[in-house]
Parts: sequence; C-alpha cells; structure tokens
Amino acid sequence: MRAVWLREFGGPEVLVPGTAPDPAPGPGQVLVDVAHANITFVETMFRATGFGPFDAELPLIPGNGVGGTITELGPGVDPALAGRVVVTATGGTGGYAERVVVDRSAPVPVPPGLALDAAVALMADGRTALMLARAAGLRRGDRVLVEAAAGGVGSLLTQLAAASGATVVAAAGGPAKVAGLRAAGLDLAVDYRQPGWTGRVRDAVGAVDVVFDGVGGPLAREAFDLLDPGGRMLSFGLAGGAWADIPAEAATARGVTLLSPRPGPDELRALTEAALAEGAAGRLRPQIGQRFPLERAADAHAAIEARQTVGKTLLDVR
Repeated sequence: MRAVWLREFGGPEVLVPGTAPDPAPGPGQVLVDVAHANITFVETMFRATGFGPFDAELPLIPGNGVGGTITELGPGVDPALAGRVVVTATGGTGGYAERVVVDRSAPVPVPPGLALDAAVALMADGRTALMLARAAGLRRGDRVLVEAAAGGVGSLLTQLAAASGATVVAAAGGPAKVAGLRAAGLDLAVDYRQPGWTGRVRDAVGAVDVVFDGVGGPLAREAFDLLDPGGRMLSFGLAGGAWADIPAEAATARGVTLLSPRPGPDELRALTEAALAEGAAGRLRPQIGQRFPLERAADAHAAIEARQTVGKTLLDVR
C-alpha cells in the first residue's frame, strides 16, 4: 500500500512517500480503507521533535485520525461491520496510509447526511470544541474570546459560542485570517499580531467572561488579563510554541477559574459521536481550508507550520 514514512525527526521534508506491507486484521480487529487522513498541529510537533502524546519508535507511519470504509474483518468480529463508513483514531501512528487496522471498538460510524471528509474534519476538532464549550458553561450574554479562531477547533468554538447567545470575539494572526472571520459575521475580529489588540477588544466589549486559548505562550497571558472576575479560561492549543503558563495563584487573585477538562475514553467517544451528529444536523460546520494528496504530506506540514492554513487540513488518500 501507499504510505508516508517518518524515519528521523526534523523538518517537513523528513516525511517521505513510499510503500508499506498491507496490514491484515487479527482477532477482534477491522481493516479500514482510508479515504481521508486528519492532520493536527501536535503531529507537526511530533515530526519535528518527537514531543507529543505518541509512544512510538522510528521508523513509523504518522497519523492518528482517518475516515474510510471497513473492508476486512478479523476473527470474532460482527459481520455487520463490513462496509460501514467510519472515522477512527489509529492509536497514534499509521494514519498516513491507504489502509489501517484498528480494534473493532475504535471506529465511529458516520451518520447519514454527513460527508466523510467533513466527518474526518470533525472527529478530533469537533469533540474538542464540544468538550471545551460544555466545560466553560457558556451562557447567553457571555463575552467569549476565541484565540486561533481561524483554525479547526477555533472556528468550531466560534460557532458554539454564537449558538449559545454569547458575544464572540475572534482573534487570529494575520489580515487574511481576520478578514475571513469578519466575513463570517462574528461580533468582533482582531489580529493578535498587531500591538494593542487587547485594547481594541476592551474598547469594543469591555472585559471578557471566557477565554478559549489556542495559542499559549505570552499571548495567553495577554488574553488572561482581559478576563473579568468570575471569568473562565480554557487552553486547547499551543500554536505559539508553548502552553499557557498562568500561575494558579494569579488566577485565584483575579477570581478567574482555569479549566482543564480531562475526558476518559468513553467520554471521548461520546463527544465524537455528538460532534458528528451536530455536523449531520448542520449545527457544526467544519471548514476544510486546504487539502493535499497523501504523497504531499510534507507540504501539508509545511503549510501548517508557516501559519498559512485556515480551518482543517486533510490528506486525501483516495
């Protein structure tokens, strides 16, 4: 089968197209013919440095989320699963390939009315956005700041916040991304690369009640300083290169709650199913900003690292 290999850590060029033996499902496993693979920012960090949640040794095929059709069943698997269109995590590796083998309990069916590529775009980002929105307890009238609002998770968070009746302040890096957010009809869109961006937020809405931090680093502290007493802050990304470092004592002194939801496997699956259902109903609309063929995985990683992407980036395998 066609696949993309990572044999050493480094720049995007270390992702090299090649071939790999076709996998075969063992007892309790299924084989998925992959149509689309999801790319996350964490995967670019892992490729560059080996840092990340994946416990694997080189060489390996990267990729942790795919969508496709179950075409082969291992012994002991319900025959009804054959032919089912699904999204699935792979356990951290193997996703940048034409076929993956996973445990029969891993795939999540794609509901009718939801395109497979949209389901792949929602699989990780949709469940993350739902988890964060629920943990924040969004209420009508809240003033909500979403950093990295042009990204996969951020764009979904702006939708969830708007649907809750909140005033949505969308922050992104660069004029093109900000222009796209303004075109989406959000209450306020600001460029956090511009000096004084927090002042523009204060002039427009005053302080904020909720911060969804997708950037981390110094920018997260600037966003934290916008929170009113009683505010909530949740971090979901480190596009700036480091997680938010807000001391607990600083939050206590300001009367701000730092929330870090940690769902278990059952809750993650339920969140994934809920995100797909919301997508099928048209209430969550993932933005697939760019697509690359499997063999151009290196170009996809380079675009993400250059901050040239909006919404979700997919590898089209079929």
